[in-house]
Amino acid sequence: MTANILEMRSISKSFPGVKALSDVSLSVRRGEVHAICGENGAGKSTLMKVLSGVYPVGTYEGEIHFDGQLGQFAGIADSERAGIAIIHQELALVPFLSVAENLFLGNEIKGRSGLIDWHRTNGEAARLLERVGLDENPTTPIGQLGVGKQQLVEIAKALSKDVKLLILDEPTAALNDTDSAHLLGLLRMLQDEGMTSIMISHKLNEIEAIADSTTIIRDGRTIETLDMRADAVTEERIIRGMVGRDLDSRFPERESHPGEEVLRIENWTVEHPVQDRRVVDGASLDVRAGEVVGIAGLMGAGRTELAMSVFGRSYGRYVEGQIFKRGKPIQARSVREAVKHGLAYATEDRKKYGLNLIDDIKRNVSAAALGKLTSGGFVNANEEIRVAEESKRSMNIKAPTVAAITGKLSGGNQQKVVLSKWIYSDPDVLILDEPTRGIDVGAKYEIYTIINRLVAGGKAVIVISSELPELLGICDRIYALSAGRITGQLPIAEATQESLMTLMTKDRSRNPSADPHPENPTETQTQEHPA
Repeated sequence: MTANILEMRSISKSFPGVKALSDVSLSVRRGEVHAICGENGAGKSTLMKVLSGVYPVGTYEGEIHFDGQLGQFAGIADSERAGIAIIHQELALVPFLSVAENLFLGNEIKGRSGLIDWHRTNGEAARLLERVGLDENPTTPIGQLGVGKQQLVEIAKALSKDVKLLILDEPTAALNDTDSAHLLGLLRMLQDEGMTSIMISHKLNEIEAIADSTTIIRDGRTIETLDMRADAVTEERIIRGMVGRDLDSRFPERESHPGEEVLRIENWTVEHPVQDRRVVDGASLDVRAGEVVGIAGLMGAGRTELAMSVFGRSYGRYVEGQIFKRGKPIQARSVREAVKHGLAYATEDRKKYGLNLIDDIKRNVSAAALGKLTSGGFVNANEEIRVAEESKRSMNIKAPTVAAITGKLSGGNQQKVVLSKWIYSDPDVLILDEPTRGIDVGAKYEIYTIINRLVAGGKAVIVISSELPELLGICDRIYALSAGRITGQLPIAEATQESLMTLMTKDRSRNPSADPHPENPTETQTQEHPA
């Protein structure tokens, strides 16, 4: 490696009531992939926003030296002119514009008349898409692409600006394994071409596989920078730096003592909201008090569709199926009815569906059960504060006060606010959809501890997760879902990643006698529908 392309020296940044960064220093060698790790709220994204000019010079202390020059960026335009491009976790694309229009938005290719030259625009877009390995027509609306392809479009957009340093903030957080592998392969290819990259990620296996160096930030301070090759760094070594201690086990221990059946779903069938196809097809499952039941499935298997449709039919078109609560049929035709019957659903997309990001913590916590705080048509503000303060304490939400705006919290703390909201509604059944997506190992451990606390109190918990080790670490039983159908279930003593993957990729249409409740031979067989 040659000399450093970037040096950030003694960077400090404060917000009202919070010291986000304190004397942070970072050096990145030219041509390397440099990872930044830390718990949620450690200051990783803040540091990158300082570097990219989102927080302009004068709003922070310290110096930035980039490519041999003092970097005094008054905004993103300044950092882009210097050769720095940042891709945020929330993609900045316009869904109704084409791929080409998004690529050159604000940087349009114009002809002699001053109008946009669409022939050159689409041709250059095609060249950029080919470079990132994306076989799409440049005129395709961006909203028709999946998240993985949109991420590649963002990288292509950065490459159109003669970038020297590419910053990716949680680039694979919302991607499946295939898309993640493709993106990491692209980073290696760009590195071979001389590109320097900084990647923020909580996926330690990816960091271990691709990073040349890793800087660990904790509580707004630089802890250490590890040479991933010379030091033979392991995931456990990174975790120790992140949390300040050894994490002996990634999953807290608990004893399982399931009680009575709380929820049973039978023959649940739902169609796509606009297309003539079934997204959930004859699914049946149950969960008992004091039990954690997992749902495993590949991307597109219908996991979220199943959860959302059960929770007040908030997705798709209901076809048939019944829900039983403690053996009695219930109707949950709306979210209001679902909550009334003791069901709660923590969405996988907390920013879009789970929280009001422009409101404070206390109002988010009380949102799902406001009636408990209302008397005579008015909300008891003092009681609302008390409830929120109790949630902040018990859930270890890191924020100055419960009046803090939720959108300014880290991902892990936002997730704790989502859980607080539904826990306050006092549900009997809590469905958690990707509860630890995009959060660090320390925050994950806290979420697992909260789940254990809930089931110890007699709650029934259903966990949907793309991470099989997570399901194996926290569940009592795991159902597998494939193409909208339950293909089997396994008690945790018999479940392995291999056995679950076999069920997750199983085509039940070839085995119509497959029983969704294999250890209960008296369970009614699910009728298969013709393809």
